[in-house]
Amino acid sequence: MEAHQDTKVHAFQSSVAGITLPRRFTFPFHYTPHPLCVKAAEEVQTYLRHQTAWAEELQRGKMFGVLVVETVSGELGYLAAFSGNLLGENQWDFFVPPIYDLLRPGSYFPEEEQRISAMNQEIVRLQTDPDYTHLRTEVERITSAAAEELRQAKHILKTEKERREHLRQAGVDETIAKALIQESQFQKAEYKRLERRWQAQITETRQALSAYEAQITALKQERKHRSAALQQWLFEQYQVLNARGERKPLTEIFASTAQGTPPAGAGECAAPKLLQYAYLHHLKPHCMAEFWWGDSPKQEIRQHGNYYPACKGKCEPILGHMLQGLSVDPNPLLTNTQEKMPIEIVYEDDWLLVINKPAGMLSVPGKEAISSMAERLRARYPEAEGPMIVHRLDMATSGLLLVAKQKTIHQQLQAQFHHRTIRKRYIALLEGIVTSDQGTISLSLAPDLLDRPRQRVDQEQGKPAITDYQVLSREADHTRIAFYPHTGRTHQLRVHAAHPEGLGCPIMGDTLYGHPADRLYLHAESLTFTHPITEERITVVSPAPF
Repeated sequence: MEAHQDTKVHAFQSSVAGITLPRRFTFPFHYTPHPLCVKAAEEVQTYLRHQTAWAEELQRGKMFGVLVVETVSGELGYLAAFSGNLLGENQWDFFVPPIYDLLRPGSYFPEEEQRISAMNQEIVRLQTDPDYTHLRTEVERITSAAAEELRQAKHILKTEKERREHLRQAGVDETIAKALIQESQFQKAEYKRLERRWQAQITETRQALSAYEAQITALKQERKHRSAALQQWLFEQYQVLNARGERKPLTEIFASTAQGTPPAGAGECAAPKLLQYAYLHHLKPHCMAEFWWGDSPKQEIRQHGNYYPACKGKCEPILGHMLQGLSVDPNPLLTNTQEKMPIEIVYEDDWLLVINKPAGMLSVPGKEAISSMAERLRARYPEAEGPMIVHRLDMATSGLLLVAKQKTIHQQLQAQFHHRTIRKRYIALLEGIVTSDQGTISLSLAPDLLDRPRQRVDQEQGKPAITDYQVLSREADHTRIAFYPHTGRTHQLRVHAAHPEGLGCPIMGDTLYGHPADRLYLHAESLTFTHPITEERITVVSPAPF
């Protein structure tokens, strides 16, 4: 195919004959890449491999995207984009430009950034000025010295007072009594004069210090004001289009969201760049995909060459606007294929039951209007009290769920989870070979606030997460493993399996941290608990279906 007139539209170098166009545009937050996107991504990856000057930065990892488009003359091709900057630049010939070029020399943004940077430098200069640091030290020294000398003086006052009281009790004449009173008054006055001398020194030094601190505070306040104003101005420049030709600034798009204001970097991801360019140049979008290239970030889990959905925090509101006017695939997560399956009860008595939740069903109701196991159980046991579901499993995870029929039973079982007396065993199939036979993973976890429901490893701010594991078998390039979690963090087993500091082997079928498959190969196989009524230790088992 010949090159397109628009140099940003790349003709497919490999044959796409026989690949039909999609009926609808890609739902960006959960998708399987269309074959045309796979072809386009492979060509972009070939291009990246030949960019030796970018090798070091690409090795650190970056998200790229492709958008299959059709020109007004009916030619098929694709656009390519990267998220953020590449080698400190946001414009490269092969890729579409940013929605707004905030790095353009001479524009308001870089000039104002330089002014803010100069203020940062002045703040640092003042904070490290020898006179300033000396004054801070002096205030501490004088305050400490004053406290010590005044403490000693108070002790002397107390001792002298006790001496006078002792003399008075022993009996003294009027002359001596008056002398004792005068002595007391003099000593108290001396203490006050000492106190005032120290206070004068402290005040003088603090005033000199305050002059510096006032400058620093004023600069920090101005910096904060300028930074907020610059960020607001910047987001106003991102005038985002949709398929109807309607424009909206990012500030308006995010105004109705929970966060209210755009997060840093909003509009700089690959997906918005691709759609903006297509709309501006009258190109018809057909399908889109984004893939990760390079090493995984330290806190996140990204697999080299894997396809990923658009991020939630930055892109969901933006794409919600940009996709208006396009016929878009429905959200596959809203199609609950398990809702008509019978509830498999593994154990039941008058007080509780244990069920085998199928993969693909929510444990409890979520934001989306799809059936959950909690709702189905409520319909089956209308007389049950309380919330019933005692703990949760991820939607994609199958296995044993503990259910209470009475509120008090629910509370007692939850207390067992809280005190970690309930024992759980999960079975998983991992991609790759785990070389150690057993061990413990301890990686603290925190939610990725800009890309929920993903979790990230954060050893400083995250919550502790501990998992024991035991390898059951190794076959070809897969490991069958048993997990014994001590804690119950969101996605704990999935992150501990996939993260390089964990096992470095994602669970098969993990679309968030690994590679897609027909299901997530993770199953809650065994559950051991103390019965709240009989106090019997009960173990329930449901063998993994894989």
